[in-house]
Amino acid sequence: MNTSPLMPSGLAADPSALGGLKALAGQGQDKAALKEAAKQFESLFMRELIKSMREATQKSGMMDSEGENLGTDLLDQQFAVSLAGMPGGLSEAIERQLARQMQGSNPNAPTTPAVPSTVDKVSAGPRQADFVARHSAAAAQVEREAGIPAGFMIGQAGHETGWGRSEIRHADGSPSFNLFGIKAGPGWKGKVAEITTTEYINGEPHKVKAKFRAYDSYADSFRDYARLIVNSPRYEDAMAQRHSVQGFATALQRGGYATDPAYAAKLSRAINTTLSLQRAQA
Repeated sequence: MNTSPLMPSGLAADPSALGGLKALAGQGQDKAALKEAAKQFESLFMRELIKSMREATQKSGMMDSEGENLGTDLLDQQFAVSLAGMPGGLSEAIERQLARQMQGSNPNAPTTPAVPSTVDKVSAGPRQADFVARHSAAAAQVEREAGIPAGFMIGQAGHETGWGRSEIRHADGSPSFNLFGIKAGPGWKGKVAEITTTEYINGEPHKVKAKFRAYDSYADSFRDYARLIVNSPRYEDAMAQRHSVQGFATALQRGGYATDPAYAAKLSRAINTTLSLQRAQA
């Protein structure tokens, strides 16, 4: 297990070791202590997750022994430690929450930081949080106009663009402001951006050239998306499923929004991440 020389190394197996981390925070080493505490909490969470997965996939039998169980538990513990602290992982979200809790408080006062909820820990990261915050106002306005939940729209925009990493751009690199991957069909009279994209044909991915709609702003993209979903008979079921993340995502896939056979599952995860972040940012 790799730990800072200032940090106790037992927390992955013994949560009571958190006291040592709190003491270091009180000695003015709060930043390093927070980072290590977050890493250790992530290790604890990953250990429990691995244990639950193992118990769900293995059946106990008469040949099980106490020694075998101990060995398995130690293996799970070591695996959890090796997974903790990776960039963009759970520990970063925990560290941010711990920092918020300590902000403005007496650093010498004993506190017991709380681990974030499972959804926050597993799904949310800085890029997702920034993406949700950036588009919240435009999505909220379109929700008032069209009735599609803002979180559903932002989640789909996040999924389509890789949370802003892979937005559709013109050949000169300028943004198309197309957040939803809406193609420019024969009836589209506006601007167009042509890119290479992945289409699934008979379940197999293929790279193809395609033309996509381009807008003057992200707000225009949200409005055009809403018009498509509200006015197209293909998405009537999606509009009827606005109370359900899974129902909405499944209806969009059935309506032919995307060719990816796993689209509904991926979209559901993105929307749930967005809803979690909206609650945290409220």
